[in-house]
Amino acid sequence: MANRLADQTSPYLLQHADNPVDWWPWEPAAFAEAAGRQVPVLLSVGYASCHWCHVMAHESFEDETTAAYMNEHFVNIKVDREERPDVDSVYMDVTVALTGHGGWPMTVFLTPTGEPFFAGTYFPPTPRPGMGSFRQVLSAVSSAWDTRREEIESSGADIARKLAEAAEAPTAGGRGPAIRLDGELLDSAVDQLAARFDPRHGGFGGAPKFPPSMVAELLLRHHARTGNERSLDMVALTCERMARGGIYDQLTGGFARYSVDATWTVPHFEKMLYDNAQLLRIYLHLWRATGDPLAARVVRETAAFLLADLRTPQGGFSSALDADAVPPTDTPADAHGHSHQPVEGASYVWTPAQLAAALDPADAGWAASLFEVTDTGTFEHGSSVLALPADPDDADRFARVRATLAATRAARPQPARDDKVVASWNGLAIAALAEAGALFEEPEWVAAAERAAVLLRDVHVVDGRLRRTSRDGRVGPNVGVLDDYGNVADGLLALHQVTGAIEWLELAGQLLDVARARFRAADGGFYDTADDAPTLLRRPREISDSATPSGQSAFAGALLTYAALTGSAGHRADAEATIGLLAPLLARDARFAGHAGAVAEALLAGPPEVAVVGRPDLERLARLGTTPGTVVVTAGPLTADRPEPGVYVCRHFVCERPARTADEVRRLLGARLPA
Repeated sequence: MANRLADQTSPYLLQHADNPVDWWPWEPAAFAEAAGRQVPVLLSVGYASCHWCHVMAHESFEDETTAAYMNEHFVNIKVDREERPDVDSVYMDVTVALTGHGGWPMTVFLTPTGEPFFAGTYFPPTPRPGMGSFRQVLSAVSSAWDTRREEIESSGADIARKLAEAAEAPTAGGRGPAIRLDGELLDSAVDQLAARFDPRHGGFGGAPKFPPSMVAELLLRHHARTGNERSLDMVALTCERMARGGIYDQLTGGFARYSVDATWTVPHFEKMLYDNAQLLRIYLHLWRATGDPLAARVVRETAAFLLADLRTPQGGFSSALDADAVPPTDTPADAHGHSHQPVEGASYVWTPAQLAAALDPADAGWAASLFEVTDTGTFEHGSSVLALPADPDDADRFARVRATLAATRAARPQPARDDKVVASWNGLAIAALAEAGALFEEPEWVAAAERAAVLLRDVHVVDGRLRRTSRDGRVGPNVGVLDDYGNVADGLLALHQVTGAIEWLELAGQLLDVARARFRAADGGFYDTADDAPTLLRRPREISDSATPSGQSAFAGALLTYAALTGSAGHRADAEATIGLLAPLLARDARFAGHAGAVAEALLAGPPEVAVVGRPDLERLARLGTTPGTVVVTAGPLTADRPEPGVYVCRHFVCERPARTADEVRRLLGARLPA
């Protein structure tokens, strides 16, 4: 019998619709139920492609005895963190504050008024050293609620008060003396990054290692401004090592979420839209700066992955592919005798015997050497994640072997797909595909970006406001947050530049102005939620970039691009003020302010506003320019009243004489590749 999650649009919530747990979605009625029954709320937060979320669900939420205890003693609420990033943000802060670490699944116990008093992440079904079982936790919390309720409620109120005080305090960008947003600050940020750079494997820090997309963009823009080869070298080495490691799918393209080691060898196998959209753009910009053929191949393969594996029938892009799949029948059982339960990475890894079964003997041995598949293996049970330390000498043989292995792998059970469409992440994909399509002269990529934009316009924009998610063309109930507005606007502005369609410029402007009115904070920045959004313990306001740009840095970037395209002084002023608030974080730890730094580089550069009038032969060359933040259009306000053919390079709508030769365009815009 299905529970209350059966009518939700979130694939993650629907995964739990048949649990014996009497789950509620996040809604006022759930808290009213807890108040009426005088029991605490058990809040469980995760997402569809989360490996440990699946593990805890199988071990505990599918267990009848555990579920019966949960139903008797708690009101249980299940939240998809990707649908409700505001809820996730607030209670993740609690979890980190109470336990010293965070992660998913996140388990938080609340009073009926939503005040947290105990938190954790994954709890096992049986006790482990230093960790009680989930049943023990449930029993302890329930007992404490029954015997020490006043103390618990007081503790929860105190935690809620401190969260509210933190929300009202100045942001990290507002503490201390003002920091000047200039080249010296950005040079210092790059020095910080260089001190944390792994000179052998690329990336920053040790294991686990995440793709540093936003930091890479900052470094590329820093190189374009300063000519500092160290900045470019850090990006080039990191991108090369990632593209040759197991984090990259060596058969069909696309990146996994992160590497569990420092060498990019063994990934956490889930593939996220937001990672691949951002990495597509980084490899595109690396290719634009260097002409690197490996970067070009990754661009093409990542774009192909987005279109083949993540595109929905409605034209949007799905959120993720799961980390888990049922292993092939020839996979050895694990120590517990399990061989046909979904396990992490099962679709992707290979043994020498599996290569031999798929290929003729000569190709099998060649492929094992090429992809570093050994009897020892790099993953579990003697299996290996495919890596590609060097390009093969025989390109035709490589293509044939890859195609055969890809077809063999396609016949295996495949990871599930989280097919909800998240507005923010689709904005990232639209921007990447539109820009890549223009530079690589691939109209199919641009058309895919346009179709995704149409879906957002027709489904996600409701009464002039953005909704966060949709699924199967049905819009979800959750309102958009700041990064939705910022990333969608940025995608639409990229699409306008490539297609010349004014409707995308106008829609971006409308969304930006809604957010400027509804999300604004008194200090010149913005909150993550609108002033009329559902009330939480505090109004979230994240300043750090994590897997995606923070709402504030994403919004500032879109504001600046819109100002460059339209000449709007108000939008530029808002961008400057917001990045100014993030400057202290950039000065303190640039790893978490990469996008803010990239926007700051564009501010220092102008950015250039380029109108191509009557010279289609120079349009692609103008787009190959590397000057940070450059906008290039063939239609719109920048092209008005310019009857003389040429490439007009402007700043603040003040233009130089039109460039009419390729050499002039290269000199003005820093284009390093031939058109």
